Amino acid sequence: MAKTTKTKTTKSKTTLSPEELKDLIVTTLDQDKAEDIVTIDLTGKTSLADYMVIASGRSTRQVGALAEKLSARIKKEDVIPRIEGKQTGNWVLVDAGDVIVHLFRPEVREFYAIEEIWNVSYPSDKIHIT
Repeated sequence: MAKTTKTKTTKSKTTLSPEELKDLIVTTLDQDKAEDIVTIDLTGKTSLADYMVIASGRSTRQVGALAEKLSARIKKEDVIPRIEGKQTGNWVLVDAGDVIVHLFRPEVREFYAIEEIWNVSYPSDKIHIT
């Protein structure tokens, strides 16, 4: 009889507040030349996360590099991100727990219009565009 093992998922033990994590993510993306960075306050809209950050890279290579560098930076704060979509580089999702990050090529971002899904209108006091 085969023995099965269960893997235990543990929540990150970061000392950063959700807002501090969001600020670190935005700063990192800005330093790495991400474009059209938008943050959305999800408080009261969903229990998935406190913030969503959306940004664009100019190419699939840049989108992948942004995800890699962001992952490495937030791991230094004991946040263990989950990354989806890095293989294709069109749309990469980085789940950092309290902050969900969507990285797109511009055409893909325009097609999916994530900002519109969350009923975001410009300008808004709950959105920060860098």
